[in-house]
Amino acid sequence: MLFREPETAALEALLFVAKDPLNPELLGEILELDLAKVQELLYELRDRYAIDSCGLTLLEINGGYKLGTKPKVSRYIETLYKQPAQALSNAALEVLSIIAYKQPVTRGEVDFIRGVQSDRALATLVEKGLVKDVGRKDGPGRPILYATTEQFLLHFGLRSLDDMPDLAIGSISEDEVASAKD
Repeated sequence: MLFREPETAALEALLFVAKDPLNPELLGEILELDLAKVQELLYELRDRYAIDSCGLTLLEINGGYKLGTKPKVSRYIETLYKQPAQALSNAALEVLSIIAYKQPVTRGEVDFIRGVQSDRALATLVEKGLVKDVGRKDGPGRPILYATTEQFLLHFGLRSLDDMPDLAIGSISEDEVASAKD
């Protein structure tokens, strides 16, 4: 790929080697460019990767950017690594949904909403990097608070939590969640 400006190649290289999304401010510091110029270069990269014949895409996640592969080439990547995607169990998906919509939330609050214990499903989600410990709740026992991670956003193709669909009518109310604390 030929770039109009040499900084675009440097930006592409940074996004390629970074494990986590990089925010425009940090990119500006590294490249010694102002924020407007960084945004311009990001848009240039996005447009170049938008062509159908390209297997890469520029992902925006929580205000940060990283390079990723397009879904249309995933089967080739899976073949290379011979690691078929492991589906989450229904219990894990339930727990993940509750955490995504109610975060930060304790295991006890998740258990109350589900009506059953969630230890194993929660451990699986932490192991897969989809949720993490984000602190402790004030109160008896100071239970751990859980929230989703950037890996969660990547896994579900979301730019931010704002991209999640609205909850269905009849969902658990805040009062019901609050009563779980008692």
